[in-house]
Amino acid sequence: MVTSTKVKGTVAIMTIPDKLTFEEFELPEVEAGGILVKVVRANVCGSDVGILNGESPFNRVLGHEMVGEVVKLGEGVSTDYAGNPVQIGDRVAATYFQICRKCRPCLDGRFHLCLNSYAHWTKEPNETPHFHGAFGTHYYIYPNQFFYKVPDNVPDSAAASANCALSQVYFGLDEAKVRYGDTVLVQGAGGLGLNAAAVAKEIGATVIVIDGVKSRLEKAKQFGADYCIDMNEYDTVEKRVQAILDLTNGNGVDVALEVTGVGPALNEGIKHLRVGGRYVSIGNNTPGKTIDFDPGLMTRKAINIISLVRYNPWYLNKALQFLSKTIDKYPFGEMLDKEFKLEELYDALDQSAQRKVTRASIVID
Repeated sequence: MVTSTKVKGTVAIMTIPDKLTFEEFELPEVEAGGILVKVVRANVCGSDVGILNGESPFNRVLGHEMVGEVVKLGEGVSTDYAGNPVQIGDRVAATYFQICRKCRPCLDGRFHLCLNSYAHWTKEPNETPHFHGAFGTHYYIYPNQFFYKVPDNVPDSAAASANCALSQVYFGLDEAKVRYGDTVLVQGAGGLGLNAAAVAKEIGATVIVIDGVKSRLEKAKQFGADYCIDMNEYDTVEKRVQAILDLTNGNGVDVALEVTGVGPALNEGIKHLRVGGRYVSIGNNTPGKTIDFDPGLMTRKAINIISLVRYNPWYLNKALQFLSKTIDKYPFGEMLDKEFKLEELYDALDQSAQRKVTRASIVID
């Protein structure tokens, strides 16, 4: 009998909504321009929960927010997308989406809107190279995915959040043109919200955070929030509107950033903005959920609504450099407040859905 000597890896697969299984596949060969990494740490993002429970578009292979260690380099790969030399054993983070450079948004320079961004992620797990998602022992980085070397002083616990949470809110705040002296409201103190507080604070903004979980609000203070509004204490929209007015000399905030994934937050956020304010919607990314909305209030206040999906890929490098610069100032590693093994993935997703944890992290041995 001939015994195979080929190395295998494991990947988590969603068979049907709310059901997970694990399968083994041989580690693939790497095409020119590609990279195979060993997953070191992968986080649970709100969109992962949405995919699992069937609310978001169906993906068989889950996971996207991660940091990995290079095990194979494809032909022609000697540097990352910032020109830094890369070799086997280096830690890297990659955008979870790809850029085709050929579709209409790409030709317009709007890479975050690439129409083929998920062409690799939505592949069936039995299709080579198998490791399309971050919830597994390995992850395949395609030639059209931007990747960057992780700075030496950034620990895995901080780097793992860079390729989604931090890059996304950094992009959102830049798109809203947040500047020194602005007042920024962050709706939601989960992983994205905490990162947003830190970025806004470093820009020089006054930061207000709203959430209904006390432990998250305590963390928000550590990430630069000047004021925290507890939805349990201010238990109506009217009370929260008045609290915001009291903090802003009756004007309202300059910028509001929604990272809750809760539809009514949009309606409430408009009320918190000053005349001419900017509203950034990121968390509400599941189609089909509707709310009552006051378009007249939006128009009367001349609100600029900025809705964003993904980010321009070079923001991942900006996020990693931001971490490197501020790693001793904010407790980025503590944002991941509970660790799980790969085989405990369902429990991690479930606790995330129930908001029992701020950011669950899967640590791969």
